[in-house]
Amino acid sequence: MRKLRARWSDLAEGIDAATPADRDRAVDALRTFAILGVVLGHWLVTALTTADGGLSNTSPLAHMTWLAPVSWVFQTLAVFFLVGGHVAARGYASARERGDSYRTWVGQRLGRLFRPVAAVLTLWTVVAGGMLIGGVELNTVQTLVKLVLSPLWFLLVFAALTAATPLVSRLHPLWPLAVVAGVDLWRFGLEGPEWVGWVNVAAGWLVPYTLGAAWSRGAFARRGPALLLLTAGAVATAALILWGGYPASMVGVPGAAVSNLNPPTLAAAAFGLAQCGLALLVRGPLARAMRRPAAWAKVALVNLSAMTIFLWHQTAMMAVTALGLLVPADLPGLHTVPGSMAWIAARLLWLPVFAAALSICWAAFRTYEQVSCRPKPGPTTAPTAAPATATAAVPRPRTAATARKITHV
Repeated sequence: MRKLRARWSDLAEGIDAATPADRDRAVDALRTFAILGVVLGHWLVTALTTADGGLSNTSPLAHMTWLAPVSWVFQTLAVFFLVGGHVAARGYASARERGDSYRTWVGQRLGRLFRPVAAVLTLWTVVAGGMLIGGVELNTVQTLVKLVLSPLWFLLVFAALTAATPLVSRLHPLWPLAVVAGVDLWRFGLEGPEWVGWVNVAAGWLVPYTLGAAWSRGAFARRGPALLLLTAGAVATAALILWGGYPASMVGVPGAAVSNLNPPTLAAAAFGLAQCGLALLVRGPLARAMRRPAAWAKVALVNLSAMTIFLWHQTAMMAVTALGLLVPADLPGLHTVPGSMAWIAARLLWLPVFAAALSICWAAFRTYEQVSCRPKPGPTTAPTAAPATATAAVPRPRTAATARKITHV
């Protein structure tokens, strides 16, 4: 154990030393927390039960509505879009300064997003076909495939906004927010068609994305604007839930008449404003925390495989659930109806098992995301030499290469 701690310490020191000095580590920390929030949120509010003879999807939020505040903690997509807009706007500006074309820049950005998707789709095409041939109920196959594919809607929206960065990077966030409000007024106030709500899939996530672009231009150099976002967003969210008729849960709940997330509603957009305000306010403390090599190394390594973690976390949970079916009885917290505190306690015990399964998926498929990155001249990509203490356990070129990959995330 002592040797493992020493090796981890050496690795952390090496990554810390090889990371460019001008790297904004708070940005990476926010992205890590956003990804892990989504993963933990899905593991906590998604339940596969055998109550109907096969596997069906339900949620503890459908059985215990008082758990809605849990979704306020783990629905962190707005923070991810905030960081995405910030990074994309800065990246595109840097690409133009280097003389890179839009095609080159967007190809590099989207390539890293979509390469890991190929592995997920290939595996689940084979698995779904095998289950159908093997006589598994169609409802069960549909439930599993839907859970696997559900994260992809987010990836498609994020990719579209990334590609549109040159067009939207200077768009004021109030414009997409006004679109969200108008769509909701039409849907809920004027009883318009439901399909119009899907306009908010783009407009709703464009709000935090444009906030991120504004951040890259220095709009949040002072704490005042971020504090205003947090306060106004929180007050608006509370008002919309208490008096506007919006559901309290910030994630979709099976069987609910209205979902705040699918498509995004004005309540979700207001909640995202509050989240973004809070994220911008904690940048300073996060930056100070990331000065510690051990903390930074954990964040950096998660960022290196962010898409792999995001795309495979549902598969990891379902693999554990499927293996659990080999046991003659339903396992608490895994196959049982999520309607009691006992289920919550049992599900918490399953989280480390899900994490172990995810680590196996990560080991098998991370190479689809982690492509080699050639070093480029300039202060933003040139790694600092690793200290001598790191070279005993981690070769210097390997550590520098890892840091370069992290820098390109």
